[in-house]
Amino acid sequence: MGRSGGGGGGPAMLLVAAVLVAGAAVSNAQLKVGFYSKSCPTAESTVASAVRQFADADSTILPALVRLQFHDCFAKGCDGSVLIKGVGNNAEVNNNKHQGLRGLDVVDSIKQQLESECPGVVSCADIVVLASRDAIAFTGGPSFDVPTGRRDGRTSSLRDADVLPDVKDSIDVLRSKFAANGLDDKDLVLLSSAHTVGTTACFFLQDRLYNFPLAGGGRGADPSIPEAFLSELQSRCAPGDFNTRLPLDRGSEAEFDTSILRNIRNGFAVIASDAALYNATATVGVVDTYSSMLSAFFGPYFRQDFADAMVKMGSVGVLTGAAGEVRKVCSKFN
Repeated sequence: MGRSGGGGGGPAMLLVAAVLVAGAAVSNAQLKVGFYSKSCPTAESTVASAVRQFADADSTILPALVRLQFHDCFAKGCDGSVLIKGVGNNAEVNNNKHQGLRGLDVVDSIKQQLESECPGVVSCADIVVLASRDAIAFTGGPSFDVPTGRRDGRTSSLRDADVLPDVKDSIDVLRSKFAANGLDDKDLVLLSSAHTVGTTACFFLQDRLYNFPLAGGGRGADPSIPEAFLSELQSRCAPGDFNTRLPLDRGSEAEFDTSILRNIRNGFAVIASDAALYNATATVGVVDTYSSMLSAFFGPYFRQDFADAMVKMGSVGVLTGAAGEVRKVCSKFN
């Protein structure tokens, strides 16, 4: 996910427990499914209805909303800090790692609706997670419950987003960044599989196609890209073309499926960070397992495990109870 620009905007179920890891805390000790069932019973249906309405106008917003959750949760945890604007361009959202991030207006709109229904009840952090969950379902992905009860953070700093995964990261760096958030190799592969829908900008391919460091010195195209596929990518993304968009999942960009993993296995990953998943034994095994045609019949079951990974990611570094606040407007602190 990370800086892929997935979804026209750029490129999860944890057991009830608390696990502290180096970096962010993965905890849902005070999260629960149906947290707003009494305090704001229409909360989840309001989010779903709004996401559907935005998607009817522009379907590319769906993968963009999934990317928004990833970017929020990976920087300081799922606290809505990525939504903050107007602090002298020093807010988290101003970091280049968030380039092309979309969906903030969707969250703002949903929050406005919920404030009219249940003032001061539903957090912006929960709206991000719920909108992402609904977006996955509306792309043909799994429908699943997500625990809620997150509170909104009171800080948002430019440098907080430096820890986000990058398309240029090696597999070792990617594994380390996920582990720092309590996410393992299986989660890394599953969450990267969100690239089964959505697009990326040629900006994120320029180095891989034209400026990749070569073993013998100099720079050129990534030698791991099959020749025919390289020609295809270079024909779509000319040198210096930063804006043209192309699917992250070649041949199956509109369908939520395991095609992205088969493409990674067969050398047709579009962005370098997806290709990197086939560069380490730990992740190669996960890619192979889920991309097997037999997986759909005998397990492991990709759709269920993807949903579990999304919920798990949604529990990273959450604020609950009396911590944080419930913002009245998602783009500014109370």
